[in-house]
Amino acid sequence: MDSQRVGILGGGQLGRMMVEAASRLNLKVTILDAPVDAPAKQIESTQSHIAGAFNDAAKITELASQVDVLTIEIEHVDANVLTEIEEEGRVRVCPSAFTVKTIQDKFNQKQYLESHGIPVAEYRETKDAEAVRQAAQDFGYPLMLKSKTMAYDGKGNYVVKTEADVEKAVSALSKTPLYAEKWAPFVKELAVMVVRRANGEIRSYPVVETIHKNSICHLVIAPAQIDGSVAVKAQKIAENAIKSFPGAGIFGVEMFVMADGEILLNEIAPRPHNSGHYTIEACETSQYENHMRAILDLPLGSTAMKVPASIMVNILGESSDMEACYKPCKAALLADGATIHLYGKKEARAGRKMGHITLVGESMMQVQKNLKPILQEIEPGIERPLTLRPLIGMIMGSDSDLPVMKVGAQILKDFGIPFELSIVSAHRTPLRMVEYAKSAAQRGLMAIIAGAGGAAHLPGMVAAMTPLPVIGVPVKGSSLDGVDSLYSIVQMPRGIPVATVAVNNSTNAALLAIRVLGASIPGIQKQMAAYMEKMEGEVLTKVEKLDNVGWEKY
Repeated sequence: MDSQRVGILGGGQLGRMMVEAASRLNLKVTILDAPVDAPAKQIESTQSHIAGAFNDAAKITELASQVDVLTIEIEHVDANVLTEIEEEGRVRVCPSAFTVKTIQDKFNQKQYLESHGIPVAEYRETKDAEAVRQAAQDFGYPLMLKSKTMAYDGKGNYVVKTEADVEKAVSALSKTPLYAEKWAPFVKELAVMVVRRANGEIRSYPVVETIHKNSICHLVIAPAQIDGSVAVKAQKIAENAIKSFPGAGIFGVEMFVMADGEILLNEIAPRPHNSGHYTIEACETSQYENHMRAILDLPLGSTAMKVPASIMVNILGESSDMEACYKPCKAALLADGATIHLYGKKEARAGRKMGHITLVGESMMQVQKNLKPILQEIEPGIERPLTLRPLIGMIMGSDSDLPVMKVGAQILKDFGIPFELSIVSAHRTPLRMVEYAKSAAQRGLMAIIAGAGGAAHLPGMVAAMTPLPVIGVPVKGSSLDGVDSLYSIVQMPRGIPVATVAVNNSTNAALLAIRVLGASIPGIQKQMAAYMEKMEGEVLTKVEKLDNVGWEKY
C-alpha cells in the first residue's frame, strides 16, 4: 500500500501487534531491540532488524538511516537523539521528539497538561524528604510520591500513608527525581485511545474502564459501564489533551473518575497501550492499524466498536512456571467469543505480560458470564464483582407507587437485566424529569418504564423528550380505580408514542421492556422464549391436574 519504511524503537508485544497490522498493509518494518528473538522480530522475518538497546543513541541513528518514519513502542528512549534526527528533516519522528520528551518526564507532562487547561490532580516537585513532608501539610495523607521518569506498571510510585513512610518512600525511589501528587480518591479508572494523524486529524476510541491488580492492568472493559454523560466528558478531555501535542500516532490517555463525576487525567502514553488491545477484535480499525495509518498520513479508520461489548484480560506471569501462566488460555479455548494473543516470550516471571485474551459478545452480561471461568484460573476462589450499566430505566411519580413497580423490578432482576429505579415526578420535580428524559439515551438506557397514578403525565412527558421507547404503567389510585391513569397514557397526541399495560401491571411492562432489548440482543430473546415455554408448561400442568382430579376436587 505504501512504499515508506517504518522503524520501531522497541520489539516487545506492542511492536509485535504493530507488525501484525503493518503486514496487512504491505508495510516494511525494521525493529531495534536487543534480543534477536524479541516478540516483534519473531513475526517479521522478511526484514533485517537491528540488535541493540532501543535507547542507544548510536543504534537509533543507525535505524533512522534505514527508514522513512521512526516510531516507538516504549517511551523510555533517547529523546535528544530523536530531536536531532527530526531536525535533520529526512526522517519523520512520530510522535514528535518534543511530545516524547514532554511525556516521558511525568512532572513535565503534568505541567504541560495543566498549562493547556487539562484537569489533573494537584502536584508538587519534591527534591528531598523535607519537601515531601511540606507537600503532605498541604495535600494531607495519604499522598502519592512518584518518580519523574522511568515509571510504569506501578513501578516508580509509592503511597505515603503517614509521616513515618516519608523516609522509606524517598529511599525506595531515590534513583530518579521525584514529585508528590495529592491523593485522588477515584471510584473508577478510565482510559481512552486517541489517534492523531500527521495532518492533525483526531479520532478517539470508546471510553473503557481499566481494573488493576498489583498496579498492573488486569481487565479492560469496553465500553466502560458508566453514565454516558461521564464518558462524553472523558472522551473530550482525552481529545483536548492530545490536540495540545504536536506529532502523529496513537496515544493512551488514563484518567480517574471521582465520586462527584469530576475527571482527572492521570497520565498519557505516546504509543499503543494495554487499554487498547481490545480494539483488535472489538473495533472496526485496531489501535495498531490506526497508528500505522496516522504516522504515514493515510486516512484514519473508524474507531467505532463493531460488537456491543468486549473485555480484555491480561495474562501475567506469577512465577517462572509457564504452564501455570497459560492456564487461563486453556479456559479461553472453551469460551465463546474469546481470542488468545500470546507474545512469544520464552520466560515467565511475576508481573510480566505474557499475553492477553479478548472476549467479545452481544451484551456485557454475556461477556461477563463467559469471562468467569477464565478469571477463576487467574484468581481461584475470588469472585470479582463487575458493574453493569443500566439498560432499563424504571421511574415512578411517588414512593407510593413502589409496591406496584417492585413486581416489575423483580422480573428484570430475575432475567439478569441491569436497571435503575428512581422517583421522578412530572409535577413536583419537573426539572429533574426533563434532565432524566433528555439524558436517558446518552447515559446508555434502551427503554424506560414509567409508572404513575392520577393524571399520569409522567410517561407521556418523558416520551416527548426521549427517543427511547417508553412503557407506561397506570397505577391504581384512591379513586377511579386507575382508569384515569390508563386513559391519560393511552390518549397521547400523534407523534408521541407511549406503550401502556393494564392497571398496576408492572409485570407486563417489564416483560415488554425485555422484549424491546431482545430485538437487538439474541440472548435476551432466547431467555424470553424460555420464559414463555415455562409459562406454557405451568398451564399444561394445571390442565393435566384438572383432567385427573376433576373440577370439583381441583
